[in-house]
Amino acid sequence: TPLYSSAASDVDKRQVPGAGRLPISSRGCRGAARSRRKAPAVTRARFEELVIEATDRLPYAFRAEIKNVAVVVEDEPTLELLELMGLEPPDTLLGLYEGVPLPERGWAHGTPLPDRVTLFQLPMEADSESEDDVAVAIGETLIHEFGHYFGLSEDEIENIEERYWRGPRDG
Repeated sequence: TPLYSSAASDVDKRQVPGAGRLPISSRGCRGAARSRRKAPAVTRARFEELVIEATDRLPYAFRAEIKNVAVVVEDEPTLELLELMGLEPPDTLLGLYEGVPLPERGWAHGTPLPDRVTLFQLPMEADSESEDDVAVAIGETLIHEFGHYFGLSEDEIENIEERYWRGPRDG
């Protein structure tokens, strides 16, 4: 089955399923807070290409274990979502995982609707100075949100991000 489409919890405040491609949806949303930095706009099509590239760079061992997860691209989180997460503008979200983490699933979990990883394009752009920065934000956010899918804690996810994205600490 194809894992990308063009239709369609824990929080990464900072700010894809199967062994191949992940489903991607695009949907615009209005009425949410934006970061204060101005960044170059990336078209939705280019943003989705960057999501595909970042997903393809996830280690195969992880991609192979991701099942029944939709990756959704939205413009920005709604004010209602920010309120639900306990955030007030100018704080915002870059991504959100919604679903049941793998370790919490029982034998009767069945075949539910897909879990969902939402990436918020406008806050990523606002927090970036270039398209390369947007690509890094997408990669970090995917790793973070899929970490929650695998049941990792914030500390475990930050450790992975530190080791694999930022390299070893100096000193």
